[in-house]
Amino acid sequence: MKVDRLVSIIMILLDKERIGAQELAEKFEVSPRTIYRDIDSINLAGIPIRSTSGVGGGFEIMENYKVDRKVFSTTDLSAILMGLSSLSNMGHGEELANALAKVKSFVPADRAKDIELKTNQLYVDLSTCMGNKNIKPYLKLIQTALKENRLLSFDYADRHGNKTARTVEPYQLVLKNSHWYCQCYCCERQDFRLFKLSRITSLQLQEKTFIPREYQKPQLEFPDILESMQTTIIIRIHRSVMDGVLDYCTYEQFEPDGEEHYLVKFPFIENDYNYNILFSFGDKCECLEPPHIREEMKRRIQNIAALYAK
Repeated sequence: MKVDRLVSIIMILLDKERIGAQELAEKFEVSPRTIYRDIDSINLAGIPIRSTSGVGGGFEIMENYKVDRKVFSTTDLSAILMGLSSLSNMGHGEELANALAKVKSFVPADRAKDIELKTNQLYVDLSTCMGNKNIKPYLKLIQTALKENRLLSFDYADRHGNKTARTVEPYQLVLKNSHWYCQCYCCERQDFRLFKLSRITSLQLQEKTFIPREYQKPQLEFPDILESMQTTIIIRIHRSVMDGVLDYCTYEQFEPDGEEHYLVKFPFIENDYNYNILFSFGDKCECLEPPHIREEMKRRIQNIAALYAK
Protein backbone atom coordinates (compact mmCIF):
# COMPACT_ATOMS: atom_id res chain seq x y z
CA MET A 1 0.00 0.00 0.00
CA LYS A 2 1.27 3.47 -0.87
CA VAL A 3 1.09 5.08 2.59
CA ASP A 4 3.09 2.24 4.14
CA ARG A 5 5.71 2.55 1.38
CA LEU A 6 6.02 6.34 1.73
CA VAL A 7 6.49 6.15 5.48
CA SER A 8 9.01 3.32 5.05
CA ILE A 9 11.02 5.36 2.51
CA ILE A 10 11.14 8.29 4.94
CA MET A 11 12.37 5.99 7.73
CA ILE A 12 15.06 4.52 5.41
CA LEU A 13 16.27 7.99 4.39
CA LEU A 14 16.49 8.95 8.05
CA ASP A 15 18.70 5.92 8.74
CA LYS A 16 20.85 6.05 5.56
CA GLU A 17 22.79 8.91 4.06
CA ARG A 18 21.94 7.95 0.49
CA ILE A 19 20.07 5.17 -1.37
CA GLY A 20 19.45 4.55 -5.07
CA ALA A 21 16.10 4.31 -6.84
CA GLN A 22 16.80 0.76 -8.03
CA GLU A 23 17.61 -0.42 -4.51
CA LEU A 24 14.37 1.10 -3.20
CA ALA A 25 12.41 -0.40 -6.09
CA GLU A 26 13.78 -3.88 -5.36
CA LYS A 27 13.11 -3.51 -1.66
CA PHE A 28 9.45 -2.58 -2.15
CA GLU A 29 8.94 -4.73 -5.27
CA VAL A 30 7.80 -1.83 -7.44
CA SER A 31 9.24 -0.11 -10.49
CA PRO A 32 11.85 2.71 -10.26
CA ARG A 33 9.22 4.90 -11.90
CA THR A 34 6.94 4.34 -8.89
CA ILE A 35 9.80 5.25 -6.53
CA TYR A 36 10.34 8.54 -8.36
CA ARG A 37 6.63 9.34 -7.94
CA ASP A 38 6.91 8.47 -4.24
CA ILE A 39 9.87 10.81 -3.82
CA ASP A 40 7.83 13.60 -5.45
CA SER A 41 5.02 12.93 -2.97
CA ILE A 42 7.44 13.11 -0.04
CA ASN A 43 8.83 16.41 -1.34
CA LEU A 44 5.30 17.78 -1.60
CA ALA A 45 4.72 16.75 2.02
CA GLY A 46 7.49 19.16 3.04
CA ILE A 47 10.48 16.82 3.39
CA PRO A 48 13.19 18.00 0.95
CA ILE A 49 14.74 15.03 -0.84
CA ARG A 50 17.84 15.65 -2.97
CA SER A 51 18.66 13.45 -5.97
CA THR A 52 22.20 12.92 -7.25
CA SER A 53 23.08 11.03 -10.43
CA GLY A 54 26.06 8.91 -11.45
CA VAL A 55 28.01 6.22 -9.61
CA GLY A 56 27.11 6.26 -5.94
CA GLY A 57 24.16 8.54 -6.62
CA GLY A 58 20.66 8.26 -5.21
CA PHE A 59 18.26 10.01 -2.87
CA GLU A 60 19.02 11.66 0.43
CA ILE A 61 17.43 14.12 2.80
CA MET A 62 19.02 17.54 2.33
CA GLU A 63 21.77 18.41 4.78
CA ASN A 64 20.89 20.50 7.83
CA TYR A 65 17.24 19.41 7.52
CA LYS A 66 15.89 17.53 10.46
CA VAL A 67 12.54 15.74 10.23
CA ASP A 68 10.61 16.34 13.39
CA ARG A 69 7.27 14.98 14.39
CA LYS A 70 5.50 18.18 13.53
CA VAL A 71 6.01 17.56 9.82
CA PHE A 72 2.59 15.87 9.94
CA SER A 73 -0.30 17.90 11.33
CA THR A 74 -2.87 16.40 13.70
CA THR A 75 -5.27 16.19 10.76
CA ASP A 76 -2.64 14.48 8.56
CA LEU A 77 -1.82 11.82 11.14
CA SER A 78 -5.48 11.25 12.01
CA ALA A 79 -6.38 10.75 8.35
CA ILE A 80 -3.49 8.30 7.77
CA LEU A 81 -4.27 6.28 10.90
CA MET A 82 -7.98 6.30 10.10
CA GLY A 83 -7.34 4.93 6.63
CA LEU A 84 -4.94 2.22 7.80
CA SER A 85 -7.24 1.16 10.65
CA SER A 86 -10.17 0.83 8.24
CA LEU A 87 -8.22 -1.78 6.23
CA SER A 88 -7.97 -4.13 9.22
CA ASN A 89 -10.44 -6.66 7.80
CA MET A 90 -8.79 -6.99 4.38
CA GLY A 91 -5.86 -9.19 5.36
CA HIS A 92 -2.12 -8.45 5.33
CA GLY A 93 -2.26 -8.10 9.12
CA GLU A 94 1.53 -7.98 9.58
CA GLU A 95 2.03 -5.32 6.89
CA LEU A 96 -0.79 -3.26 8.36
CA ALA A 97 0.63 -3.55 11.88
CA ASN A 98 4.05 -2.38 10.64
CA ALA A 99 2.53 0.57 8.80
CA LEU A 100 0.49 1.61 11.84
CA ALA A 101 3.54 1.33 14.11
CA LYS A 102 5.63 3.51 11.79
CA VAL A 103 2.96 6.20 11.50
CA LYS A 104 2.35 6.20 15.25
CA SER A 105 6.07 6.87 15.78
CA PHE A 106 5.44 10.33 14.32
CA VAL A 107 2.76 11.12 16.92
CA PRO A 108 4.08 13.61 19.51
CA ALA A 109 3.16 12.75 23.10
CA ASP A 110 1.41 16.08 23.62
CA ARG A 111 -0.94 15.40 20.66
CA ALA A 112 -1.50 11.66 21.16
CA LYS A 113 -4.92 11.94 22.85
CA ASP A 114 -6.24 14.45 20.32
CA ILE A 115 -5.07 12.30 17.39
CA GLU A 116 -6.53 9.14 18.94
CA LEU A 117 -9.87 10.91 19.41
CA LYS A 118 -9.98 12.10 15.78
CA THR A 119 -8.86 8.70 14.47
CA ASN A 120 -11.72 6.97 16.31
CA GLN A 121 -14.33 9.35 14.88
CA LEU A 122 -14.68 7.11 11.81
CA TYR A 123 -14.56 3.34 11.66
CA VAL A 124 -15.08 1.41 8.44
CA ASP A 125 -15.77 -2.32 8.80
CA LEU A 126 -15.33 -4.05 5.43
CA SER A 127 -16.13 -7.51 6.78
CA THR A 128 -19.51 -9.15 6.18
CA CYS A 129 -21.75 -10.93 8.68
CA MET A 130 -22.73 -13.54 6.11
CA GLY A 131 -22.32 -14.20 2.42
CA ASN A 132 -19.94 -15.91 0.00
CA LYS A 133 -17.32 -17.66 2.14
CA ASN A 134 -14.77 -17.49 -0.70
CA ILE A 135 -14.56 -13.67 -0.77
CA LYS A 136 -12.04 -13.22 2.05
CA PRO A 137 -9.51 -15.89 0.89
CA TYR A 138 -9.96 -14.68 -2.70
CA LEU A 139 -9.11 -11.13 -1.60
CA LYS A 140 -5.84 -12.37 -0.11
CA LEU A 141 -4.93 -14.30 -3.26
CA ILE A 142 -5.68 -11.31 -5.47
CA GLN A 143 -3.66 -8.98 -3.23
CA THR A 144 -0.69 -11.34 -3.54
CA ALA A 145 -1.11 -11.41 -7.33
CA LEU A 146 -1.28 -7.61 -7.45
CA LYS A 147 1.85 -7.27 -5.36
CA GLU A 148 3.88 -9.82 -7.33
CA ASN A 149 2.42 -9.19 -10.84
CA ARG A 150 1.30 -12.82 -11.12
CA LEU A 151 -1.42 -14.21 -13.33
CA LEU A 152 -4.70 -15.52 -11.92
CA SER A 153 -6.93 -18.24 -13.35
CA PHE A 154 -10.54 -18.99 -12.43
CA ASP A 155 -13.97 -20.04 -13.68
CA TYR A 156 -16.38 -17.13 -14.14
CA ALA A 157 -20.18 -17.30 -14.25
CA ASP A 158 -22.08 -14.59 -16.11
CA ARG A 159 -25.46 -13.31 -14.93
CA HIS A 160 -27.18 -16.22 -16.71
CA GLY A 161 -24.98 -18.81 -14.99
CA ASN A 162 -22.82 -19.65 -18.01
CA LYS A 163 -19.28 -20.54 -16.92
CA THR A 164 -16.07 -19.80 -18.79
CA ALA A 165 -12.42 -20.39 -17.88
CA ARG A 166 -10.37 -17.19 -17.61
CA THR A 167 -6.71 -16.28 -17.18
CA VAL A 168 -6.13 -12.65 -16.23
CA GLU A 169 -3.61 -10.00 -15.27
CA PRO A 170 -4.99 -8.33 -12.10
CA TYR A 171 -4.68 -4.53 -11.77
CA GLN A 172 -7.08 -3.24 -9.13
CA LEU A 173 -9.46 -4.38 -6.39
CA VAL A 174 -12.70 -2.40 -6.26
CA LEU A 175 -15.34 -2.23 -3.51
CA LYS A 176 -18.59 -0.90 -5.00
CA ASN A 177 -22.01 -0.97 -3.30
CA SER A 178 -20.77 -3.58 -0.77
CA HIS A 179 -19.58 -5.88 -3.59
CA TRP A 180 -15.97 -6.72 -4.42
CA TYR A 181 -14.69 -6.59 -8.01
CA CYS A 182 -11.30 -7.05 -9.64
CA GLN A 183 -10.29 -5.04 -12.70
CA CYS A 184 -8.16 -7.30 -14.87
CA TYR A 185 -6.81 -7.73 -18.36
CA CYS A 186 -8.50 -10.88 -19.66
CA CYS A 187 -6.14 -12.98 -21.79
CA GLU A 188 -9.09 -14.77 -23.46
CA ARG A 189 -10.96 -11.57 -24.39
CA GLN A 190 -7.79 -9.54 -25.05
CA ASP A 191 -9.26 -6.58 -23.17
CA PHE A 192 -9.83 -5.16 -19.69
CA ARG A 193 -12.77 -6.61 -17.77
CA LEU A 194 -14.32 -6.00 -14.35
CA PHE A 195 -14.96 -9.34 -12.60
CA LYS A 196 -17.32 -9.67 -9.65
CA LEU A 197 -15.68 -11.82 -6.96
CA SER A 198 -18.94 -13.56 -5.97
CA ARG A 199 -19.13 -15.01 -9.52
CA ILE A 200 -15.59 -16.40 -9.38
CA THR A 201 -14.86 -20.04 -8.50
CA SER A 202 -11.69 -22.15 -8.46
CA LEU A 203 -9.41 -19.11 -8.16
CA GLN A 204 -5.74 -20.07 -8.59
CA LEU A 205 -2.58 -18.00 -8.22
CA GLN A 206 -0.24 -18.82 -11.12
CA GLU A 207 3.55 -18.95 -10.94
CA LYS A 208 3.81 -17.06 -14.22
CA THR A 209 4.29 -13.31 -13.92
CA PHE A 210 3.39 -10.53 -16.34
CA ILE A 211 4.71 -7.12 -17.32
CA PRO A 212 2.03 -4.53 -16.44
CA ARG A 213 0.52 -2.85 -19.46
CA GLU A 214 -1.03 0.61 -19.77
CA TYR A 215 -3.83 0.41 -17.24
CA GLN A 216 -7.46 1.23 -18.02
CA LYS A 217 -9.47 2.22 -14.98
CA PRO A 218 -12.94 0.64 -14.77
CA GLN A 219 -16.00 2.76 -15.52
CA LEU A 220 -17.83 2.73 -12.20
CA GLU A 221 -20.15 5.71 -12.44
CA PHE A 222 -23.06 5.97 -14.85
CA PRO A 223 -25.13 8.90 -13.51
CA ASP A 224 -26.41 10.13 -16.87
CA ILE A 225 -27.32 6.66 -18.12
CA LEU A 226 -29.02 5.69 -14.85
CA GLU A 227 -30.96 8.94 -14.71
CA SER A 228 -32.30 8.40 -18.24
CA MET A 229 -33.37 4.83 -17.37
CA GLN A 230 -34.86 5.66 -14.00
CA THR A 231 -38.52 6.35 -13.31
CA THR A 232 -40.42 7.12 -10.11
CA ILE A 233 -42.99 4.70 -8.78
CA ILE A 234 -45.32 4.99 -5.79
CA ILE A 235 -45.07 2.27 -3.17
CA ARG A 236 -46.94 1.87 0.10
CA ILE A 237 -44.79 0.44 2.85
CA HIS A 238 -45.20 -0.56 6.48
CA ARG A 239 -43.06 1.44 8.86
CA SER A 240 -41.20 -1.75 9.86
CA VAL A 241 -39.32 -1.75 6.53
CA MET A 242 -38.62 1.98 6.43
CA ASP A 243 -34.95 1.47 7.30
CA GLY A 244 -34.45 -0.84 4.31
CA VAL A 245 -36.27 1.49 1.92
CA LEU A 246 -34.08 4.39 3.04
CA ASP A 247 -31.10 2.54 1.53
CA TYR A 248 -32.51 3.49 -1.89
CA CYS A 249 -34.10 6.92 -1.41
CA THR A 250 -34.32 9.85 1.04
CA TYR A 251 -36.80 10.56 3.80
CA GLU A 252 -38.04 13.59 1.84
CA GLN A 253 -39.66 11.08 -0.52
CA PHE A 254 -41.79 9.66 2.30
CA GLU A 255 -45.36 10.77 3.06
CA PRO A 256 -47.27 9.40 6.11
CA ASP A 257 -50.30 7.28 5.24
CA GLY A 258 -52.04 6.67 8.52
CA GLU A 259 -50.17 5.64 11.66
CA GLU A 260 -48.49 2.48 10.33
CA HIS A 261 -47.69 3.18 6.68
CA TYR A 262 -45.91 5.53 4.28
CA LEU A 263 -46.36 6.41 0.64
CA VAL A 264 -42.93 6.59 -0.99
CA LYS A 265 -41.80 8.09 -4.30
CA PHE A 266 -39.34 5.32 -5.08
CA PRO A 267 -36.61 5.51 -7.82
CA PHE A 268 -36.98 2.48 -10.06
CA ILE A 269 -35.48 0.88 -13.19
CA GLU A 270 -37.51 -1.84 -14.91
CA ASN A 271 -35.17 -4.80 -14.56
CA ASP A 272 -34.91 -7.97 -12.45
CA TYR A 273 -32.60 -6.34 -9.92
CA ASN A 274 -35.07 -3.57 -9.05
CA TYR A 275 -38.11 -5.86 -8.99
CA ASN A 276 -36.21 -8.08 -6.56
CA ILE A 277 -35.56 -5.04 -4.35
CA LEU A 278 -39.33 -4.54 -4.03
CA PHE A 279 -39.83 -8.25 -3.35
CA SER A 280 -37.20 -8.09 -0.59
CA PHE A 281 -39.67 -6.06 1.50
CA GLY A 282 -42.18 -8.91 1.34
CA ASP A 283 -45.80 -8.22 2.20
CA LYS A 284 -44.78 -4.93 3.84
CA CYS A 285 -44.51 -3.24 0.44
CA GLU A 286 -47.16 -2.69 -2.25
CA CYS A 287 -46.60 -1.02 -5.62
CA LEU A 288 -49.47 1.38 -6.33
CA GLU A 289 -48.33 3.22 -9.46
CA PRO A 290 -47.76 3.06 -12.40
CA PRO A 291 -50.30 0.36 -13.38
CA HIS A 292 -47.98 -1.60 -15.72
CA ILE A 293 -45.34 -2.09 -13.01
CA ARG A 294 -48.02 -3.13 -10.54
CA GLU A 295 -49.27 -5.68 -13.10
CA GLU A 296 -45.73 -6.97 -13.64
CA MET A 297 -45.37 -7.41 -9.87
CA LYS A 298 -48.59 -9.43 -9.83
CA ARG A 299 -47.37 -11.61 -12.71
CA ARG A 300 -44.11 -12.36 -10.97
CA ILE A 301 -45.90 -13.13 -7.69
CA GLN A 302 -48.19 -15.58 -9.53
CA ASN A 303 -45.14 -17.30 -11.03
CA ILE A 304 -43.62 -17.66 -7.57
CA ALA A 305 -46.91 -18.99 -6.16
CA ALA A 306 -47.09 -21.53 -8.98
CA LEU A 307 -43.73 -22.97 -7.92
CA TYR A 308 -45.13 -23.78 -4.49
CA ALA A 309 -48.50 -25.02 -5.78
CA LYS A 310 -46.93 -28.22 -7.13
